[in-house]
Amino acid sequence: MKTSADVQVDHIETPLGVFAAISNSRDQLVAAGFTEAHARMEELLERYATGGAGALPRARGPSSARRAIERYFAGEPEALDALRVAPAGSAFQGLVWRALRRIPHGATVSYGELARSIGRPSAARAVGMANRNNPISIVIPCHRVIGADGSLTGYAGGIERKRWLLAHEQASDGHSPRARRSGARAAEVALDERRR
Repeated sequence: MKTSADVQVDHIETPLGVFAAISNSRDQLVAAGFTEAHARMEELLERYATGGAGALPRARGPSSARRAIERYFAGEPEALDALRVAPAGSAFQGLVWRALRRIPHGATVSYGELARSIGRPSAARAVGMANRNNPISIVIPCHRVIGADGSLTGYAGGIERKRWLLAHEQASDGHSPRARRSGARAAEVALDERRR
């Protein structure tokens, strides 16, 4: 485990709340997620901070993660593709997390489909556990995994965020600035409708 001397955190305002991105000294994301009401992210922040002198140091300037996350929420989901990640996990979890990054923007797969894509067709439950333990939300897009029946299943950031992220990506599939703006707006409308 890295200590707080080895990592820094960048808190990014998004339409869905504050998103924390923890990067190491090689500018690789080691953890990322929404901070409020998100026990997994709180645990990761605490784990990285306890290795040092308390709170994680803040990023000194706009990190590559900040720039990519801001572009993602502006309607450019492909901005996340170039981010380098270094999640801590088992070999199996790493296999699943790499497969998650290959799911196209705006697409979804079931746990079973994801298990088959890594050559482990009978490991859907283990894939689900690896997905649940993903320490780098959005960038390793666990929100793109759904139930076999097409239902939105659990997401550490909350089902409403998952619904918003999927709508945002599907609407942002166009590459024009107008398509990107309308994509972000469509996602906002989807979230507002679900809150009613």
